[in-house]
Amino acid sequence: MSHICDAIVVCCIDFRFQKFIRDWTDKNLAGKTFDLVGYAGSTKDLDTILKQIDISVRLHRITRVVLIHHEECGAYGSESTPDRHRNDLFKAKSSILSLNPHLTVDLYYLTLSGEFISVSNP
Repeated sequence: MSHICDAIVVCCIDFRFQKFIRDWTDKNLAGKTFDLVGYAGSTKDLDTILKQIDISVRLHRITRVVLIHHEECGAYGSESTPDRHRNDLFKAKSSILSLNPHLTVDLYYLTLSGEFISVSNP
């Protein structure tokens, strides 16, 4: 039996951002289905996240990946800067697209105030 869904959302486990993420998915993925991966640092451990995306591609035939990093990420510690997050998001997107060029990959940086900032290519 196959279960098809639209997307996978990858975010950090940090409780401070969960309501913002739920509100964002309710608005931006309304009427859609998605797998949700919460992992400390979001894509910081890229190999682990790539495995989760691969499973979602194979089992649920997703077409979209949403990657969310956030301000003051404890998994990054003192390296939690907007530039570091931007670079890691670009690295993740590049890796995902090299393995699955048919996917759409959206990148976001979430602030403590709940603002989702779209991160676009350099």
